[in-house]
Amino acid sequence: MPYLDKTTAAADSNISIFYEDYGTGKPVILIHGWPLSSAMWEYQTPALIDAGYRVIQYDRRGFGHSSRPWDGYTYKAMAEDLKDLMDKLDLQDVTLVGFSMGGGEIAQYVDIFGNERLHKLIFVSSIAPFMLKTDDNENGVPKKVFEDMKAAVSSDRAGFLPDFGENFVNYNDNKDKVSQGQLDYNFNIAVAASPKATLGCIDAFGKTDLRDAMKKIDVPTLFIHGDADNVVPMEPTSKQGHELVKDSKLEIIKDAPHGLYLTHKQELNKLLIDFID
Repeated sequence: MPYLDKTTAAADSNISIFYEDYGTGKPVILIHGWPLSSAMWEYQTPALIDAGYRVIQYDRRGFGHSSRPWDGYTYKAMAEDLKDLMDKLDLQDVTLVGFSMGGGEIAQYVDIFGNERLHKLIFVSSIAPFMLKTDDNENGVPKKVFEDMKAAVSSDRAGFLPDFGENFVNYNDNKDKVSQGQLDYNFNIAVAASPKATLGCIDAFGKTDLRDAMKKIDVPTLFIHGDADNVVPMEPTSKQGHELVKDSKLEIIKDAPHGLYLTHKQELNKLLIDFID
């Protein structure tokens, strides 16, 4: 299996980032959500390859087949992982697609490394720019929600994940679109992740303010969100991001939950391919 091998700046420890690289054409990097892995892109990767793109997907540190360091679950560290992977593969004119937590990597990447190597950006059900409710982000999520998530993950991670997984796809409303087998598969991916990474990433996606970072985006950008998302509210995320990123587009998928890559995969795939084209 291919890996990006790197040494952390903070310690004499090696970190390996697992990735897969398929197809030819302009490169598209798929960045997964929490608490999953790049395996979540099972239904997007073939569609993008068939449309003529080179598709790279990778596991965030602490998840999937990547290394499980004790520290480093900040967007700064994860954006550096993304940059190192682009360096290793010598990628230019890249489209970045970030789902949920993956949207934060995109924003932080631009904040640190700029737009030079980028073709387009796509935020799907993204947490960016800012999830946390504050005096100047009134539509955000109260801090207690994230603290309760951290407490649940700390005390009974395996017990927390099944309910989260059902809410992820609004299972009661989408049993015709998502099987119990798919829920079980998502659970197996999530429970196999590093407990420390699962916990540490909550502060990253829940409390990182990326509003100024979004203002630096200077390439064509698309936000995609479901209007039935019960995990990531649209107002402080995709709608606010659309307002902050000049000339960006916002596509709202009717009745789609957070995990619309499963429930509305044909609609999502068409939006991805049409925008990249």
